[in-house]
Amino acid sequence: MVHTGIGYDVHQLVAGRKLILGGVEIPHTKGLDGHSDADVLMHAICDAILGALGEEDIGHFFPNTDPRWKGAPSKVFLQEAARQAKFREARIVNVDATIIAQEPKVYPHILEMKRHIAEALDISIQRVGIKATTNELMGFIGRGEGIAAMAVAGVDLPEPKVING
Repeated sequence: MVHTGIGYDVHQLVAGRKLILGGVEIPHTKGLDGHSDADVLMHAICDAILGALGEEDIGHFFPNTDPRWKGAPSKVFLQEAARQAKFREARIVNVDATIIAQEPKVYPHILEMKRHIAEALDISIQRVGIKATTNELMGFIGRGEGIAAMAVAGVDLPEPKVING
């Protein structure tokens, strides 16, 4: 049975950090602030997969209070989400995500992002959808203060085994 999960993440843009989205370093004057590499796209996808599995969110697995995750690449988080799926004999059917950013333009980097995400999840690139939009100059995203991402994931989970006791 296919289960669906949803994920959302947002981080503030700050000077002095690299901008990483979907595992790709994107040239920009600012980067996303966070404990790890602050890759909002990978974080949203991770939460979507964990949600489809009925698990807690990314912060439960990788708390920002744990020094092990300081500056960590978010690919590690996606790999753990995929490992959690395999542990349950589940298969990630697809992920679909949208990046919301006023700038920089991310469209030229989408194919590379899809490759990084597919590799981390060990799925076909055809099972990864990524889109980008602006916030039409409205709110903190429209003012260039942050970037957000939202994602959905379909995960085929086997029927739970019923134990009669």
